[in-house]
Amino acid sequence: MAERLHGNWIRLYLEENTSEVLFNLGTKVRRQYLDALRTLSLSLSRQVAQYDIYSMLVGTVMVLEVLTLLLLSIPQALSSKAELEIPLWSPVFSLLFYLMFLVLSALHVIVCTSAESSCYFCGLSWLTAGGVMVLISALLCAVVSALAKMFASGKLLSKNPAHPNSRWSELDVVILLGTMGHVLSLGASSFIEEEHQTWYFLVNTLCLALCHEIYRNCFLGDDCEPRRCSHRERGFVNTAPALQDGSIGHDELEPHRASKSPTSLNTLRGWEKWMAMASPWVILTCCRLLRSLNQTGVQWAHRPDLGHWLTSSDHKAELSVLAALSLIMIFALVQRRCSLTSKVAMALGLLGVYCYRAAIGNVLFPWQRDSKDISKGLIEARFVHVFVLGILFTGTKDLLKSQVIAADFTIKTVGLWEIYSGLVLLAALLFRPHNLPVLVFSLLIQTIMTKFIWKPLRHDAAEITVMHYWFGQAFFYFQGNSNNIATVDISAGFVGLDTYVEVPAVFLTAFATFAGPVLWASHLVSFLSSETSSGSALSHACFCYALICSFPVSAYIILVTSLRYHLFIWSVFSPKLLYEGMHILITAAICVFFTAMDQTNTKS
Repeated sequence: MAERLHGNWIRLYLEENTSEVLFNLGTKVRRQYLDALRTLSLSLSRQVAQYDIYSMLVGTVMVLEVLTLLLLSIPQALSSKAELEIPLWSPVFSLLFYLMFLVLSALHVIVCTSAESSCYFCGLSWLTAGGVMVLISALLCAVVSALAKMFASGKLLSKNPAHPNSRWSELDVVILLGTMGHVLSLGASSFIEEEHQTWYFLVNTLCLALCHEIYRNCFLGDDCEPRRCSHRERGFVNTAPALQDGSIGHDELEPHRASKSPTSLNTLRGWEKWMAMASPWVILTCCRLLRSLNQTGVQWAHRPDLGHWLTSSDHKAELSVLAALSLIMIFALVQRRCSLTSKVAMALGLLGVYCYRAAIGNVLFPWQRDSKDISKGLIEARFVHVFVLGILFTGTKDLLKSQVIAADFTIKTVGLWEIYSGLVLLAALLFRPHNLPVLVFSLLIQTIMTKFIWKPLRHDAAEITVMHYWFGQAFFYFQGNSNNIATVDISAGFVGLDTYVEVPAVFLTAFATFAGPVLWASHLVSFLSSETSSGSALSHACFCYALICSFPVSAYIILVTSLRYHLFIWSVFSPKLLYEGMHILITAAICVFFTAMDQTNTKS
């Protein structure tokens, strides 16, 4: 219509018609064009903001059902037996299951036959869609069954009053408030862009809480003994089992307890006690130095940092010295619990890491004066890969041997540590030279907390798991990562590869990106396996790790669904969702490893 009126106006104008008819027709043409533009704009906005609501709701319901099952299973999973049974097969014989399946099937048919636009869930085969609906119905029945058991056991609570000494410590309150605060911060785009600030704050607050706990134990002495006893009798999330079963003993509620008599701060003497008192401040100093290494986020990403200074061509000598010292420190911190073969492999592997970085021109050899000998470094990188695979194979062999030789518990401990050291060597290879101090400080903090905090204070498995998770998330950002896809280091996927090979490149890139959480989680498995005699410690840690990872992801999925029309949905919220999706996959792999080690511990 606008084009036709415009043609009429042009004909009148060419006829040199200057009457009022030409003016009125021009006004009408302009109004018609504006109406057309509004119609086009509205149509485009509707197409851009067109979401597959049905598929999003199906996924959100499944996630919420799994999270509800985890929350309802807290008393059962963190009891002394550490058993977690989710009945998915028994609901098949219940009436509620069939009713839910029929309702969901009818809803699926109605939506898929009446939807005007394409829907991903409707595009699946009927067999796959039916399997999803069966799973949703079974999860719902399992939730109802868990609720029924909880209400039935609620009658027992009145007969067994709470233990008078059981209470929440200051550290438990910090952990709970920190977790809830982080989840609530995910609803704001600015907090997602600067999420590293949240984790830096939480880690610093955790160090201060640990400092308060250490000083209270050191200076109050015997007056603090009842508090420490009650602290050992309960944990962050295992208060509920203590309430339900008043007959649970002290040893059963202490999954962190070592095979020998656990130490306390009162037994530390001399420099060990002073180191225990100084350890939180040393950790805070390390975290502050790491913050200056890589500026991340959005607001301060443009500011110069120590990483930019080291990677400039004018400071290659300083970077070379720092990389060499970092590799020496990595060997010193890792080799103490490795076998002789793994120590030699670790030393040669770290030497190969430096040779690889020198071959591609990142660092200098003492005798290298120019960059004429720069190559791709394929031989050096593959040389390191061989030692990584060798150390991992040695650790796996020891773990398999521990399943056969039940009496030798040391073999399993050494095997787990060698797997951890193999991952450390791989991270040293994939990290850029200026990021090697991040790996050094990670190992140093783990060593300090193991010797001077977790062992003397005898924290339970739940608290230790949360601490590992928090530090793992903080070190994710210490590496220079953010919730922006642009910060992913793609070059890590080509280390040792001449051409692009999809599977190794994806694995190397994912490991280099999430090296912080993976290394801290693997250290958690090694620590709990070597320091505990109770078989429930790893089960408690696995459940707590899965819960503390699932809760933010579930909440974020709901937030993203509700904020899908937000201005920054594609630039801020969507990349964060991709990171969370990859993180939950890595968490699932970690929990599988937890479960495998727990089965090994059960057999031994």
